[in-house]
Amino acid sequence: MRRFHFAITSLLVLAALCFCTGSASANSVVRMKLVGVGSNNAGDVYTYPYYLSIDGKAPVAMLCDTYDNQVTAGETWKAHANGLLSGKGLFGTQLLDYKAAGLIFKSILNGTLSVNTGNFAIWGLFSTNAQNSSFFQSAGAGTLDAKFLALAAKAPNSAFTGLVLYTPISGTQSWGGTPQEYIGYSAVPEPATLTLFGTGLLSLAGMLRRKMGKE
Repeated sequence: MRRFHFAITSLLVLAALCFCTGSASANSVVRMKLVGVGSNNAGDVYTYPYYLSIDGKAPVAMLCDTYDNQVTAGETWKAHANGLLSGKGLFGTQLLDYKAAGLIFKSILNGTLSVNTGNFAIWGLFSTNAQNSSFFQSAGAGTLDAKFLALAAKAPNSAFTGLVLYTPISGTQSWGGTPQEYIGYSAVPEPATLTLFGTGLLSLAGMLRRKMGKE
C-alpha cells in the first residue's frame, strides 16, 4: 500500500510541475542575460526579437519596451517577473499604455502587424525620444498607438493572458545603467488540455493500483 501512495504522490507532483511551467516565472525575481538580437531593425535600432536567457535556461524571444535604456550582448542583471497588468513595471502607473503594448505585441506575434512599426509604437507609448524619431513618424506609429490605446481601454483582462513583464532591478546589472524592460509571452494551456492531462493521470493511477493489487 505504501508503494501505491508513493506513486500517487509522484503523479500529483508531476501534475503540479506541468501546470505551473507556463507561469512559474511570474511574481518572482529572475536572473537575465541578453544573448543576442534578431535581424530586424529600423531607425538604426534593433527591434523584436531580443533573445534572453532566464536563470541560465535556453534563450527565448522577448520584446523591449524601453527605448531610452541600453543593454549589451552578454550583459546580466536581475529582474522582477510579473504579469503585464501587475502595475509593477518601470512605467507602473501607465497601465493603459502597458495594455496597448500587450495588444500590439500579440498582433506582432500573430503576424497582423509589422515588427518594426509595432515595436516603435510600443516604444512611443513610454518615450518621447522614440516619438520624435524619424522612423516613428514616417511609419505612422503614432496613429497605431491611438488605435491600440482605444482598444486597450475596452479589452478584458483575459486579452493579456500569457504576457509577462521582466522589469530590471537597478544596480544588479553587470554593465552600464539600468537595463531594458522586456515583455515575454508564454502560451497558457487550454482548460480542455489540462482536463485531458488530469484524466490521463487518474487513469494511470488506476492502472498502478490494479497492478500493485496483484503483487
